Amino acid sequence: MGGFLLRRCAGFAATLIAASAIVFLVMEVLPGNAAQVMLGPEAPAETVRALTQKLGLDRPPLARYLGWVEGMARGDLGESYAYATPAGDLVAQSLSLTLPLAALAMALNTALGLALGLYAAQHHNRPGDVAIMGMSQIGIALPTFWLAILLILLFAVELGWFPAGGFPGWGGGLWPGLRALILPAVALAAVQGAILARVTRAAALDVMREDFVRTALAKGLSRGAVLRRHVLRNAMIPIVTVLGLQFSNLLVLTIVVENVFSLPGLGHLILNAIANRDLVVVRDVVMLLAAMVVAVNFLVDLLYAAIDPRLSLRGP
Repeated sequence: MGGFLLRRCAGFAATLIAASAIVFLVMEVLPGNAAQVMLGPEAPAETVRALTQKLGLDRPPLARYLGWVEGMARGDLGESYAYATPAGDLVAQSLSLTLPLAALAMALNTALGLALGLYAAQHHNRPGDVAIMGMSQIGIALPTFWLAILLILLFAVELGWFPAGGFPGWGGGLWPGLRALILPAVALAAVQGAILARVTRAAALDVMREDFVRTALAKGLSRGAVLRRHVLRNAMIPIVTVLGLQFSNLLVLTIVVENVFSLPGLGHLILNAIANRDLVVVRDVVMLLAAMVVAVNFLVDLLYAAIDPRLSLRGP
């Protein structure tokens, strides 16, 4: 187990280093003056030179890269050009909305996908199974932004149950904040839940064909008990794999959904930074999203070992 953790930690660190190098190369080393891009083509040469020195763009690329990595390690993400404030403060403020939104969407996605997938497997080739698979196919085909607009029209405009957009902040209480995140979370979870339901059904049906499942049924256990106690755990490897990929997708889709609902989260921040040519914030947010995806994949690897300890005994 120790060797397994060591290999995974080494892979995690190597992937983060590679991701930071790629982000730096794309944002800073490719042809073009970043200061000129931020100020616009009509900016005076003196202003461009001053911003170049302020951002440290006159230093060698390797020195800039090492300084950026060292700053991230210390929690110093630099200063936003557009807002004239520390980029770390902007990112932290945005994460206070994006992370709860992603967590809520992931919880809804997991509960919906597992429940529907196991029910469909338990009632294989019956009307319930056919109905769930049909609805999941429709759910997969729905664009997330279009579903978000439909939810606003129905539950905000027509029924008035939830706000159509905006975020009151967590200072006003837990329920007002969660109420503003329910519709965006549902929009994010619906499509991903449909995918997870199909994967869960397929994985459960594969396990249900194994001999130990037939033995458990022959001993008198109900089909539902066999699903919960024996089938689900043995089907968790593909399910956990899909959940890890879906969390990465949710982080990307929040960029779209946050702008549909006018939520001041990480997606709203990065789009504003792109519009304002704030390359410092763009670089930091892209690196943060890459690090979150890598961290989720690292956790998925650890869950593999927890679900099936035999995986930790295998070689690299």
